[in-house]
Amino acid sequence: MNDRSFYLIAALIGGAVLPVQVALNTLLRRYVGQPMQVTFISYLAGTLASLAICFFARYPSPNWASLSQTSWWMWIGGCLGTLYVWSTIFATPKIGAALTLALTIAGQMIAALFLDHFGAIGLTRYPASPLRIAGIMFVIIGVSFVAAAKK
Repeated sequence: MNDRSFYLIAALIGGAVLPVQVALNTLLRRYVGQPMQVTFISYLAGTLASLAICFFARYPSPNWASLSQTSWWMWIGGCLGTLYVWSTIFATPKIGAALTLALTIAGQMIAALFLDHFGAIGLTRYPASPLRIAGIMFVIIGVSFVAAAKK
């Protein structure tokens, strides 16, 4: 297996666990109440899991001098993740997991295409070719099919 295959499989697995996360968080909402409370619990569990992995893998502590040189906006990734988790907990009971995730995937693809095309936020530039745009259009058409089936 080459490096690219490893990254492709890692991304596929990452995507495959999202519907499970959405389902678990939606179920937890029935017991907890508000979507933001469930989001907090989800992030707390994730923080503890990340801490345990770092500890057992013996990863070194971050270099605080390097961290102090970052810009404030580099730290909002967790806030954006909070918005994502909250939005799925909020929407799933009303529109279903399939449509919720189809819409989030479409949103991700559209935003990613722009980020790649412009090499924004320090990403490597990958121009928006006609083939890549067509791929996004197929995703949007797929989302339309999922949405139409929910009516």
